[in-house]
This record gives sequence, structure tokens and C-alpha cells, in this order.
Amino acid sequence: MTDAELAAHLAETAGQMLLQLRATRGFSPSELGAAGDRIANRYLVDTIRAQRPQDGLLSEEERDNPERLSRERVWIIDPLDGTREYGAGRSDWAVHVALAIGGAASVGAVALPGPNLVFRSDAPAPLPPAPERPRMVVSRTRPPVEAEAIAAALGAELITLGSAGAKAMAILRGEAEIYFHTGGQHEWDSCAPVAVAAAHGLHASRADGGPLIYNQADTLLPDLLVCRPEWAEPVIAAYCKG
Repeated sequence: MTDAELAAHLAETAGQMLLQLRATRGFSPSELGAAGDRIANRYLVDTIRAQRPQDGLLSEEERDNPERLSRERVWIIDPLDGTREYGAGRSDWAVHVALAIGGAASVGAVALPGPNLVFRSDAPAPLPPAPERPRMVVSRTRPPVEAEAIAAALGAELITLGSAGAKAMAILRGEAEIYFHTGGQHEWDSCAPVAVAAAHGLHASRADGGPLIYNQADTLLPDLLVCRPEWAEPVIAAYCKG
């Protein structure tokens, strides 16, 4: 099984496990989210360690092991991205499984179990047609303070979603053209979406156009831009102009 096939299998299987768990009664939303994080993480971590024992591993739900910093290949996972949305019964949550090689988001899969979709870096598809007026997707609970000004400069419509994976994949689904975020994220929030987005021909960078570098000692990557290529320069210019 190739790395990309493994990533897709892991993301899809964990997503199905989470759907099955959510069908179980007796959980409050917060209890459901905590149980989902725990169950999906255990499955992903155990399988990666069994299938790729020589690789490093970074998970949102696992104590960080600095040994990963000496590894060229590091799996970066978010077992349940959008825990709040998952617990609330929404569909805008995701499972992220990525492999960073030499600090680059090289392989990835993003499962959206709600609509039963898996986006993978080894199966790129043509981008859908885009409307004349762009749509910018931002965080449902933490919209960036700069978003309104950038949207106004571009004439863009603002829309909100939960998971970072759901927001990035909205571009591939033809539901948005730009995903913009500032105010705090970690490597596991963006690594898989960035790997998938780049494989499909999207632009992916820091908000100011700088590179996204993974497997760092400090896992914080506070801002992110994923968009169709034609919107990269206008968004970065609007952001840098302030």
C-alpha cells in the first residue's frame, strides 16, 4: 500500500468509526466529541505505528514526541477536526491524515464523513467552474478580523464553516474559491488539507504568501491561505496592505 493509499484508507475508516459512534445514544455533545477524538486517535496512531514504524508521528490528541524532529518523514494527523461540529450533529467536520516529507505537506487525505467524501493527494480532479464573484470561506466560530476588509477589497462573499478540512475542501467541491484564516492554527489543522489542495492545483501558503513548513518544534502555524491560483495574489496583496 502506498503512502497515499494508506492515508486515504486511514481517513475514511476513522471517519466511518466516528459516524458509528455518533449514532450511539447517551452522549452529550461534549462527551461525544471527547469520545470521538479518543477513539479515532487510537485507531490512527496504532495503525500508523504498525504500518510505518520508521516514520515520525504528530497528532493533536497525542503527547508530542520530540524524536519526530529528527525524522525526514512524519505523519501529521487530526483525528477529528471540528470536534464541536461533530458533537452538534453537523456535517462540517473532517479527519486529516498527512505525511510531511522534509517539512513539506507531501501526501494527504481529508475525509468528510458527513457527505461521504474522501479527498486525496493521489487522485486530483479538475477544479469546478468558478463564479465571477469569489466566495471566501472563514471559521464559523473564529472569523479572522481581517476577513471583512479583504472580502470588501475583492468583492467577495463571506461564508462560514467549521473544520479547516471542510473549508479547504469547499474549494474543491465548487462551494468557495478562497479559504483564509488568521488567529491561530496548528500543523495538524492544515497539513492534510494543504497536501490535498496543492495536488489539485490550488495555491497554499501563509497569509502573507510565505511557505508552510511542517514538523517544527513549535507546531503553531497561525495563519493560512488556500485558494484558486488566480486569487492568490489579490488576497495576499489585500492582507499585506492591511
